[in-house]
Amino acid sequence: MTRDTDTKAPDCSRVQQGSRAPAALYTEAERARRDASPWTLVQGLLAPVQFLVCLVSIVLIARFLLTGEGLVAANVSIVVKTLALYAIMITGAIWEKDVFGQYLFAPAFFWEDVVSFAVLALHTAYLLAYFQSLLGPSALMTLALAAYATYAVNAAQFLWKLRQARRQASGRAAGDMASGAAAGPLAGGAA
Repeated sequence: MTRDTDTKAPDCSRVQQGSRAPAALYTEAERARRDASPWTLVQGLLAPVQFLVCLVSIVLIARFLLTGEGLVAANVSIVVKTLALYAIMITGAIWEKDVFGQYLFAPAFFWEDVVSFAVLALHTAYLLAYFQSLLGPSALMTLALAAYATYAVNAAQFLWKLRQARRQASGRAAGDMASGAAAGPLAGGAA
């Protein structure tokens, strides 16, 4: 039998002793490791790059689906988007190890990692179908759009966590100011 303080629920709600309210997203030690990790910056740079690649790719896919033109450009853009996804997944796992001590499925990012694997599976399915000629062009584009829709859900999850981290940091800064202590950095973290 475990105590409430020993339980790390997959829904990421760390329970504080004697309280049902969720604890902070990061402990003080995790926040310090997050702020010191070079992978925080890497994640912060790769995430918007991947998003921009996705937007360009959506335009190219739509062009192909609407006009029948630009199949090569659409396929190249999907491959580039998939490579960006692989890069952010690998560096994100390293970031999780730096911050939480495990490569994936840290309780604070459990559901984000679960959805990330669905995103990864759909993008990988596209690559297999494309390079093995398993689907026709329209079906490939539909598969890519399904992968992108799942990616959008996952990106929203991470943006929510970023917002939580910033709220936690601003709450900590307000508490520090109220107690007369110097406020720490307002780093929001990346995932």
